[in-house]
Amino acid sequence: MDNLESEEKLISTKAREARRLMIEIANKSKSAHIGSSLSCVDMITTLYFYKLRIDPKDWKNRDIFILSKGHSAMALYANLTLRGFISKPDLFQYLQNNGKLPAHLDRFTNKAIEASVGSLGHGFNMGLGMAYVFKQKGENRNVYSVIGDGESQEGSIWEGALFAPKLGIDNFTVLLDYNNLQGYGRPTEICHYEPVRAKWEAFGWQVYEVGGHDYRQLIGALDAPSNGKPKIIIAKTIKGKGVSFMENEMKWHYFIVTDEFKKQALEELAAE
Repeated sequence: MDNLESEEKLISTKAREARRLMIEIANKSKSAHIGSSLSCVDMITTLYFYKLRIDPKDWKNRDIFILSKGHSAMALYANLTLRGFISKPDLFQYLQNNGKLPAHLDRFTNKAIEASVGSLGHGFNMGLGMAYVFKQKGENRNVYSVIGDGESQEGSIWEGALFAPKLGIDNFTVLLDYNNLQGYGRPTEICHYEPVRAKWEAFGWQVYEVGGHDYRQLIGALDAPSNGKPKIIIAKTIKGKGVSFMENEMKWHYFIVTDEFKKQALEELAAE
């Protein structure tokens, strides 16, 4: 097994573990957004188990990750648990009375949560600003952000997209969770959404397109050159990925993981 295969195997194993944890806490909390979280978890796991420099012994020089689509917090919480930043008891108090982890991210709940988000479009621009500061200070630090395709309808996204290339922040990488489903429909039906790649290229970004659940492609795009530009990885994903009855179903933006759904989902994930 070569190094790349080894990396893929590790990420796959961790992503499956993260999915199980997410199903468990979604069930316990009776909360929404499991479909959105399953959509982006492979990207987040690839970042946390392959790309991000987050050594607790050298915390001040760490890379930054901001989950701009903050309603997918479960995907981040699960990965931070697997990385040892959140304890399992704290994870299982997600959205519980006196628990530490809210439905949308709050940076004061854990040192590894870099930004409070919830209003869509804000995390993207916070990441942009951090990347610019690191460049100005000459610090060798990178910023990564996951945004949603529905979130990309926010005007603040496009303001930042226009500004970032002008600043020359080639230490800023955005991953677009392109599952073509949002709370009340499909982005491609709600707005004149396509051509996504051409739009970002026209704004001056280095663009890569990948399968958002293909770890090798994700690794390749994360390692690919930015050529002096901010970089965006358009990741084609499936809402609810990993649980067959949730996949590509808009209702799982809001549906609750009942005990029966939990049992079915965990059985599927155990069989992989």
